[in-house]
Amino acid sequence: MLRGTSATLRILVHSIRHASPPFSTSAVAASTQPNAALDLDPTLKALLQDIDISLTSHKHVMAKRPLRELETVAIEYSEEAEDAEDFVEDHSERSEHRKSPAARFGSKKIGAVVLPTELQKSITALIDASDKVQLHSDATRLFFDESEGWDHSYDVKYRSRKQGARHSDRDGTAFASVVLPAHYSAICAVLHHVRHRLGPQWNVQRVIDWGSGAGSGLWASMNTFQKPSSACEEPRLSTSNIFTYLGIDKRDGLVAIGKRLLRDTDLGALSATWQRSFREDDIIKRTEGHDTLALSAFMLSTLQTPLARKKFVKELWESGAHTIVLIDHKTKAGFQNIAEAREYLLEMGRKELNDPEASDWPVRGAHVVAPCPHDGSCPLYSGKAVSLVCGFSQRLQRPSFVRLTKHAREGHEDIEYSYVAIQRGPRPSTVGEGISTQVRSVGRVGAIGREEAEQIRLKEERVTKELVLDADHVGTRHEAKATDQIPPEFFPAENSEEVEAALRNEAFHWPRLVFPPLKKSGHIIIDACTAECKIMRLTIPKSQGKQPFYDARKSSWGDIFPHLPKNRPQERFQSTREGGSRGDDIGKRAKGRDRPKGEKSYSKVEEVLKERKRASRRDRAVQKEDSILLAER
Repeated sequence: MLRGTSATLRILVHSIRHASPPFSTSAVAASTQPNAALDLDPTLKALLQDIDISLTSHKHVMAKRPLRELETVAIEYSEEAEDAEDFVEDHSERSEHRKSPAARFGSKKIGAVVLPTELQKSITALIDASDKVQLHSDATRLFFDESEGWDHSYDVKYRSRKQGARHSDRDGTAFASVVLPAHYSAICAVLHHVRHRLGPQWNVQRVIDWGSGAGSGLWASMNTFQKPSSACEEPRLSTSNIFTYLGIDKRDGLVAIGKRLLRDTDLGALSATWQRSFREDDIIKRTEGHDTLALSAFMLSTLQTPLARKKFVKELWESGAHTIVLIDHKTKAGFQNIAEAREYLLEMGRKELNDPEASDWPVRGAHVVAPCPHDGSCPLYSGKAVSLVCGFSQRLQRPSFVRLTKHAREGHEDIEYSYVAIQRGPRPSTVGEGISTQVRSVGRVGAIGREEAEQIRLKEERVTKELVLDADHVGTRHEAKATDQIPPEFFPAENSEEVEAALRNEAFHWPRLVFPPLKKSGHIIIDACTAECKIMRLTIPKSQGKQPFYDARKSSWGDIFPHLPKNRPQERFQSTREGGSRGDDIGKRAKGRDRPKGEKSYSKVEEVLKERKRASRRDRAVQKEDSILLAER
């Protein structure tokens, strides 16, 4: 009863206080003029005063009024706030190292490629000296297909040499403004990865570039191999570690454009020459080829016959260079060219190992540096029609001249490529010389693994303390057991260079992700090319540990993965059915994406719909004629 009375009085007080004047003519008048005093009974006034006192003294009523908008407030920084800021900074720094060192080594990439300033200025000057409208029409004619969009292959043919000579300058300018930046980004990505895999001891000073074109290989190699003193600066040709460059190309128009791009650029100590073919006096001795790179980018696709491609690859092998890098487009034809060249180069290396006359040579044989973790036959190439392609993608930040020439709005583009990097000599063994077992296990634990180990240690300490209170001899036994449960990989190594050398040796046998991984909530599915020359499906569940699961979740297409799976891997096979692989046996594709021959397609469905429309029109016409005849009768 009392509760109901107090609630009623509160409502009454609120209505009296906030009641608006009954005769106000406007809201403005009501807000500016005070309400007239009401004549109340003295006993009621005393009751209302008692209620006001009880309300103001209630514990839920704020003693201070709330702050108004734009009111100045004095902020006092406490030690707890400073500790929180320090924790956020420490946490952000620690998050960069949450992946294990092995996973960071296997996933290190170049990122989005930005054309160097020197190259952008040279191409911009070349475009300014040409007709912009003609340049766009030439680029569309050479590199644009209505069904496939912009293409980065250059296979134009003219009816005569005179006609080709007349168009050489225009075609070279279009090539430099559309294709050269994309080719540059792909070559940079490959060279950066190969340099990362081989380490600082791979010191390239000479480059032989087959299919040099307008100089994409020259600019990419010069900007990749920089002197150590200029590592923090923007790469320039004058600070490159390369002293000799030999470009081989029969396309005189592209070579002329490549020379024009170098006209106003400081080359430093570089000696750059071009010629139409590779001569015998250009061959380098095997003892001097360790600092030489044989490079060929997007050249194999321009050769029409298998015999010409085989002769071309043999010329690269006989050049004497210790490292050979071949790059082509990520198409079925491009991947087939790379797979055939890889097989031929490895076969040449095996012949050297079996040749008794070559037993005294300083370097014999050959092995694949990247992307394959083995030297056997490619599991995606069987010598017949190619259905699945092993390739990768690189993003390029489009310069302004590329966007203007293509009339494109996007500020970036992705180029897909297939490649192989082969080096003379045997494949490095898993166990490196002078590397201890403890160091080989350090690279598998990052911040995630250390946090998990700390949680295990704290949990074991709590259990030990509880057991010590119960029995002292039991606590000693459990304390020893807790120390044994922490594996040696949790202890950090003192020499990081030794760890990186161990990871570099091990990485030659890590599986390579050849398809994007499937990332589920409780497990990660990875399809990778393994050292057993097979495509295996690896499943990394949460129960395997926080560090392996985190590394698998952060992995991406093209990485090399260091952790062994908890469960037995499953081998994936390409289908041997007629018509090639359907995509349901290997890789990750949606169901029904690759349909066998004989099933319905979109074109057939469209034809069926059109036929139904025609049939319905005929039926309506017949019904109309029948109704007219009935009306006449």
